[in-house]
Amino acid sequence: MVAEALSSGVAHLVAGGALVVAALAVVYRTDRPSGAWTRALRSRLLLGVPWGTLVTVAAVIAVYLFVQSGLENPNRPVVIPFRSWSYLYPEGMFWAGLAHSSRSHITGNLLSTLVAGGLAEYAFGHFPDGRGVDGASETEDGATRSGRLTIAAARESLPTLAAIRDGLAAGDRPLAANPYVRAFVVVPGSLLSFAVLSSLFALGPVIGFSGVVFALWGFALVFSPLSTVAALTGATLVSVTYETLRNPVVVAEASGSYGAPSWANIAVQSHAIGLIAGVLAAGWLIRYRRRRGAGDPTDRRSRTAGLAVFGAVLLFGASRRLWAVYWYLGNERYELYRAVGLGLLAALAAIAALAVAGRDEPIRSAVAVPEPDTIRGSVRSVTPGAVGFLLLVSALAVVAGPGIGPNLVAVDDDELPGDPIEIDGYQMTYAENVEDRLVSVVDVEAFGRSTSVNTSGVIVANADREIWTTAVSKGNLAFWGYRAVDVGGTGWRETVWVQRVGWVATNAGPAYRVDAVRNDTRETLFVSDPVQAGPRIDGRNVTVAPVAGGFELRVDADGGREVAALPATNESVTLEGIEFVRQSDAVFAERGETRVRIATRERYEGRQ
Repeated sequence: MVAEALSSGVAHLVAGGALVVAALAVVYRTDRPSGAWTRALRSRLLLGVPWGTLVTVAAVIAVYLFVQSGLENPNRPVVIPFRSWSYLYPEGMFWAGLAHSSRSHITGNLLSTLVAGGLAEYAFGHFPDGRGVDGASETEDGATRSGRLTIAAARESLPTLAAIRDGLAAGDRPLAANPYVRAFVVVPGSLLSFAVLSSLFALGPVIGFSGVVFALWGFALVFSPLSTVAALTGATLVSVTYETLRNPVVVAEASGSYGAPSWANIAVQSHAIGLIAGVLAAGWLIRYRRRRGAGDPTDRRSRTAGLAVFGAVLLFGASRRLWAVYWYLGNERYELYRAVGLGLLAALAAIAALAVAGRDEPIRSAVAVPEPDTIRGSVRSVTPGAVGFLLLVSALAVVAGPGIGPNLVAVDDDELPGDPIEIDGYQMTYAENVEDRLVSVVDVEAFGRSTSVNTSGVIVANADREIWTTAVSKGNLAFWGYRAVDVGGTGWRETVWVQRVGWVATNAGPAYRVDAVRNDTRETLFVSDPVQAGPRIDGRNVTVAPVAGGFELRVDADGGREVAALPATNESVTLEGIEFVRQSDAVFAERGETRVRIATRERYEGRQ
């Protein structure tokens, strides 16, 4: 009974929680903060809470649960119709930046959103100029010099409905400066709008909120480079805490896995768009506040150091694999250009540093015009900061531009190979070494590489939605043996289970078929070529051949052939004088005193 209690997840959670609380209590007693820990937050955020980030997170969760049918199956949402397939399919473009491919995908993005969003929203501020809290005086930068956090003060700081109504109706300041509008409209509205906007420039059928996440990190990196780099470890802590609450005790063992290289699963282009957009927005806001303030805009003490921005962007980009520039070679093969990617990342970091920390005085002061009113005068009076911003906008255009062309082109709607099944406008089949119509939608050849590549696996297409994709690769299916393919739309789904069944001929390769199972109905989508077994029995060759719904044994001798279905377990069949006996997962051939194994049922590593 004691052993059961010790292995209980609840017991471990209570013990771990008690240790964390004790650790925090020790630190609290050591510092005796008297409200200082939250004072800076409350000076810029309503009640010290990043409400806009929380509202955004709630909206993304709602999309996952109700639009993608995640409420029905949290681990396997509907994904295919919610990718950014084409401008000709607006529904996919709209949802792509808000939808996710799995629970781990949305969990990772939203935990990062909480950390990066909190930092960015603090920099943006519900009270952009700061405010005094708990009776403390306000400094020039919006922080406070003193004040104690008490229950009474916290209760008094809670807004009433009348206060909110009066605040919204106040005419002494613009609506965008109202803290409630900034917290519950401007912040979530901007983030959700950028999620939709960024998907319009995505290269390929991307999905996920990560473009916004990278924009938040970019925004925070500009305002506080060192703190944001340190906060990257905070994102890890948040993730560990979340997993601890879900699974306080985990038993694991060594196992195999299957998948593309980790860097090939990253939407580098979308991430780069988000990062550059975040840096641009923060850089503009910093310069706007600097011009609005009373300080000298050329005072270097009021600036973020260029080296800090450069290092922060470089460190962040390296940790988030923004160097992963690669080319898809087809059939799950990729070519990574790591050196070029790292160089491009360093160039982007330098441009960001120039845009944010560049001086505001003209590069050539001798020929500068005080108030230029012509293009020539503007060029002569250009400042390093302006050059940086121009380069940053150009970088954004270079990164986003390649996504426009493919999204304007319709995918070839020719019939799929084989005999596809139909599901409410979707077609599904299995094929090997066929042209990948998704990649080859735009014909590009450069540096010995081409977008004309082949693919193998379960193919899903929908002409009305401009969808053509390899939903499950040949290797993935061969590793697991079966996979679920979910198709559907907003609020509905249909699931098709695709199964590979095969026999491995002795001293030869596998012969297999691929079936689709839907509503207890099985249909064969594909059969491989027959495979001849290595052993030759009394001059006779034995071949294992997949057919629709089953397998056959074929025996060739003296120019003739006999064919029979593969026998069931513990049964036998005789062909050309050879008796074939099925024992569990093996088939033996017997003739006289000779007994050899002809075939073994195919095993799938992912299910062992």
